[in-house]
Amino acid sequence: MLRTRQRVRVLGPADLDAVREVIAADPVTHVFVDQRVRLTRLEPRWLGGEVWGYDEGGALTSICHAAANLVPVRATPAALDAFAARALMEGRRCGSIMGPSHDVARLWRTLEPDWGPARSIRPRQPFMVLKEAPSVEPSTQVRRVRSDELDVLYPACVAMYHEELGVSPEANGGAALYRARVAQLIAKGHAFAYIEGGEVIFKAELGAVTPQASQVQSVWVNPRYRGKGIAASGVGTVCATAMRELAPVVCLYVNEGNEAARRTYARVGFVETGHFATILF
Repeated sequence: MLRTRQRVRVLGPADLDAVREVIAADPVTHVFVDQRVRLTRLEPRWLGGEVWGYDEGGALTSICHAAANLVPVRATPAALDAFAARALMEGRRCGSIMGPSHDVARLWRTLEPDWGPARSIRPRQPFMVLKEAPSVEPSTQVRRVRSDELDVLYPACVAMYHEELGVSPEANGGAALYRARVAQLIAKGHAFAYIEGGEVIFKAELGAVTPQASQVQSVWVNPRYRGKGIAASGVGTVCATAMRELAPVVCLYVNEGNEAARRTYARVGFVETGHFATILF
């Protein structure tokens, strides 16, 4: 294990081109880390953590985002073992492990004895990609949320988060940080909703955006309006806007047991291309 640890190093701005080359092999699957690299340019003060690299044969072959989320990218088995060793050495600092399911599973086999038990394990989340125009009629009611509508959107975001993750984003003093995150998404034009009479009927966000892909997240329909086909047309609007204005491909991942959501995304035209996994603490 000592040998693999020595191959892992903390990456910085001087490694930016090499990191981009690793991500470029699959920029859609790794859109989250790609966005983080683009925003921070690997400057430690902006990362809020580190990006680790694994060198093999004198070249960077694999990376791992190690901040609020532990996310492997293009990681070989040897790199995954090395990243897990480094994570054990430094102790758990992340709130989740996420990424391609086989990579997360290998990391978790090593980390679980020290980091477990996890609050929630989602081992097989279909990763879905949309490369063509949505196959549903987009909703004419769904639009970008305005900055003066933060107070309207925020409760729906809290409800979605609690429903999806089983905990409140406001727990342990997290309300200000979560509200700032929602405000940031609105300011970027990445928050979409169908709002009527001061009530949010549908909402969705673009959680990560690069020139190659946009990732849809936090899709939610007000419980009073479910079963009416609102989600498919709403997601269709978000995707059509993203493909027209931001990037040619849209992606997302969804819990395996959420059959309703999987049917909705299939109706929109998403195709399953792989599986993610998420370990939540």
